[in-house]
Amino acid sequence: MAQRARHVPVLLDRVLDLLAPALADRDAVFVDCTLGLGGHSEAVLARFPRVRLIGLDRDPQALALSRERLAPFGDRVSFVQTTYDRIADAVPGRVDGILMDLGVSSLQLDAEERGFAYSKDAPLDMRMSAGTGTTAADVLNTYSVDELTRILRDYGEERFARKIAGAVVREREKEPFTLSGRLVELLYAVVPAATRRTGGHPAKRTFQALRIEVNEELESLRLALPEALSVLAVGGRIVVEAYQSLEDRMVKRAFASLAESKTPLGLPVELPGHGPELKLVTRGAEVANEQEIEDNPRAAPVRLRAAERIREAT
Repeated sequence: MAQRARHVPVLLDRVLDLLAPALADRDAVFVDCTLGLGGHSEAVLARFPRVRLIGLDRDPQALALSRERLAPFGDRVSFVQTTYDRIADAVPGRVDGILMDLGVSSLQLDAEERGFAYSKDAPLDMRMSAGTGTTAADVLNTYSVDELTRILRDYGEERFARKIAGAVVREREKEPFTLSGRLVELLYAVVPAATRRTGGHPAKRTFQALRIEVNEELESLRLALPEALSVLAVGGRIVVEAYQSLEDRMVKRAFASLAESKTPLGLPVELPGHGPELKLVTRGAEVANEQEIEDNPRAAPVRLRAAERIREAT
């Protein structure tokens, strides 16, 4: 499998170590909310032989490839085509481990026809659920200047959001956008040279914003975090790998809100049912070290957080 050969799971050893207290030496259920090509899940199944996996992914192509990859594990694996904000519907009850490896998968980045990579001239698609829903071209060709400015500013944290949005609207009046190369040319023309020298590729933030908008990624994550935490058993652990600051802040807030006591300040004892529900397992967000990034450049922006449920969900 060519895709499998290229796919290197991010922070794999660290993810396994963080999940081990919840999965080792027991009949446990592990949910990979973003199965992709199944690299993390394959390692979990191999290291923890009593674990049963439920793999979720919205992309039918990813499910087909991971089904092939994980076939040696037989009936220890089940697959569900869904978005991760539907995790509560996809699992039969409480689970012991959860992984969310957010963002675009290696399969999607490497498939030129999907249009995720600004380094290749390809159709402006960017849909994680291949073939259904709004494309990046639809966004560029139909959104108003104000709407484009909003998504570029809020989802891409782009300083030149309004300038880019205005240029897009003017350019699409000549001809609709269909290919990524034309958009990249526009961005080179609009983003000042000084910013290009220090801020990375000028298309990075715009492509991120379009991808998030097309796939409703932040809204899905906002819904998914409480859903996932609600099905996590006491003693179970959740690990989340985020690749941009907007996602990481959402994860940080979701974990922190359940890791705090709800007992009013000043009371001498913890009120029943008011104690923390989670224990933070990582101190802040962990990042990849230099060796990891050298071995797998896609690990460079990762921010990893993990938590353990210590009390039943209220």
